[in-house]
This record gives sequence, structure tokens and C-alpha cells, in this order.
Amino acid sequence: MNIIQSRLDNQSRLLINFAYSSSALAFLIGLLLIYVLGVVGYIPATFLLYAILNLANTFLYKKYNKLLITSLISSALSLIGVVVVTIFSGGINSPFIFVFSIIVLGGYMTAHIFGKIYLTVVLLSILGIYALSEFASITNEIPESSRDLYALICIVFCSYLLLGVFGKHLLRTHERLQDSKSEIEAGIAEKEVLLRTVHHRVKNNLQTVSSLLSLQSKNTDNNKIKELAISSQLRINSMAMIHEMLYMQNNISKIAFKPYLQELTDFLIKSANSKNLDITVHIDMPEVNLGLDTTIPLGLLINEAVTNSLKYGFPENTQGRIDIVLKEDIKDSHTYFLDITDNGIGFPNEINHKTTKSLGLKLMHNLGRQLRGSVTRIKSDIGTGYHIIFKDKDRHLPGING
Repeated sequence: MNIIQSRLDNQSRLLINFAYSSSALAFLIGLLLIYVLGVVGYIPATFLLYAILNLANTFLYKKYNKLLITSLISSALSLIGVVVVTIFSGGINSPFIFVFSIIVLGGYMTAHIFGKIYLTVVLLSILGIYALSEFASITNEIPESSRDLYALICIVFCSYLLLGVFGKHLLRTHERLQDSKSEIEAGIAEKEVLLRTVHHRVKNNLQTVSSLLSLQSKNTDNNKIKELAISSQLRINSMAMIHEMLYMQNNISKIAFKPYLQELTDFLIKSANSKNLDITVHIDMPEVNLGLDTTIPLGLLINEAVTNSLKYGFPENTQGRIDIVLKEDIKDSHTYFLDITDNGIGFPNEINHKTTKSLGLKLMHNLGRQLRGSVTRIKSDIGTGYHIIFKDKDRHLPGING
């Protein structure tokens, strides 16, 4: 709302400045034409009449505050005045014809669409003047001896309007834009600092919760509680890593998913060192940046799949391999396919998220729905595998793609 009001204020100032300047110049030139150049007829009358009508239009604007109507009247007066003066001062050869370009500039500065319409009307007017100059006999009211001086007056008139009125306005507008740009950049920088601080504090809070769960698991002899505490700790750490990466990297709205996944799987393998496993994780995926609302549930889903493999797929003191493959759907750039497979001992096909009491499998399927996708079991004679289809939700939001 403030931007719209500022633009209206700029248009209002431009209109008033142009009205006063052009009216004063028009009145002065009208007197010069009569008393110095000895011109009589339509040309001096047009200058004087334009000055009076343009001032009257400005006073009406101050009274009724109708910017659009005032602009249309001012533009019409300018166009009619320039056409009349040009026709009776040499037609297509008149030095005053260059004023057309200035009034078109004024139209564009008032409004871009109006400027296009005004440009079309001006071009048609110039063609009409050319036709009159070629096919009609119109008297040049400027005496032969005064035409050089008249040309000088026209050049001064154009230069003053172009540089003294529009140029000054453009310079001030440029200065305001620079000030606004600096303020916006400072605001963005401040918000980035605040966002980084938020991510840092969220990470610290999550790590505090993780530490409490770790203490809880160590201070209980109940294996069920210990297992639940450790599982919850791994899930919380998967989220804490995301917030840590966000405040450390340049882009605070997107996660470079491959480095995050590498860090997550390394952490999960180290967490399973009590079983003395030798597990190699192979990650095959392009360099993709995913939004926060996608990375958190996807990270949790991968955490469950890899944790289940390490927990149930590989007996103690064994070697194994986990493959994670991510591909982008060639038909839909918002959709991804993720395969997580291992070469462990697997588990019966009859066990699924509907029949099992395992929280991990149920959570994986719930997270798949949260990602507007699905999680299906990959049928294989060796190990366990999951095929996940998901969408990057943030890619549908304007201004966040990266």
C-alpha cells in the first residue's frame, strides 16, 4: 500500500511540476513571439491559451484531487498545442516538432500503458502533420528573418523541459530507488541474521532434547524404554542436522540434500557401532536443493529406513551395503524417485505397515503421505528395499526456487 501511495505521490509531483514549468515557459514564449519576433496568429495565441488552461487544470486538480482526469486533460492540452504550433511554424520541418518526443516521455513517466497509447497518438499526429505539409498549403507564421531565433527558442524550450523538469524528476526518483534498495537490502540482511539465529537455536534445543534422551537411555534398565529413547534420539538428530546446515550455508531456504544425506548416514552408522558392523553406504543422486518442509520429513523417512536396516538387516560382526538412489522425474521436475536398498537378511513380505506393530514402518508410510507421495516395498530375494515417490513441496511456492 505504501508503494502504491508513493507512486501516486510521485506522479502528482511530476504533474504539478510539469504544469507550472510548462505554463510559465509557454506564457513567456508567447510574449516573446509577439513582442520580439513579431509573430501574430495561431502560434502565440496557442502558447498563451495553453498556459492559462494548463494552470486552470492544475488548480482543479488541487481542489478535486482527480489525478487521472487531470493527467488526461494535461496530455490532451499538450498534444493539441504542439500539433497547432508545429503546423503553423513549418509543418514537418518545424523545429518545434521535437517537443513530441518530450510529451511522449511524460506519458511514459505517468503510466507505462498510457505512455504506449500516447506514443501511438503522437505518431499518428506526426504522420498527419507530414500529410498536411505535403498536400496542403499552410502559411508559416514565423517571419523569415526570425526563424533562426525561433529555432533557438524551441531548442531552449525542449532542453529545459527535458533536463530541468523530467531530468530532475528522474534524478530524484533514482535517488529514492537507491535509498529504498539500501533499506530493503539492510532489512533482508537483518532477517537473514535472525533466521540463522533461529535455526541455530532450534538446533541447540534439539540437541538438548537428544542429550536428555541419551541420559534417559543410560539411566534405565528397561530395554524397551532404552530402545525407544535411542530411536527418538536418532530422529531428533536427523532434524538437528538440517537446522545446523541451514545456518551454516549461504542459502537459508534450501538444503543441499546430498551432503546432508551423507552426514546423516555417517552418523547413523557410527550410532550402530555397538554391533561391530562394517556397512558401506553408496549414495547416487544429482546435486539437488530441497526446501525445509521437504527435507525434514524426507530425512526422517531415510533415518527410519537406514536405522531399520542397521538394526534388523545385519547381524553383529557382519559386512553389508546400503544403496540410496535419487532420481528426478523427467516428466515432472517437482517429483522425485528415491530407492533405499540393502543386502541384509531382509524380512518376510507379509510384514508391512498395516500388520506390524513397528513404529518405524508406520512412520515411513505416514511421512510418505506427508511428502505427497508413497512408500512401497521393493520385492527382492536379497535384503530389503523401499521405493519412495515424493514431491518437493517448496518448489510450488513463488520466489523460493533455487
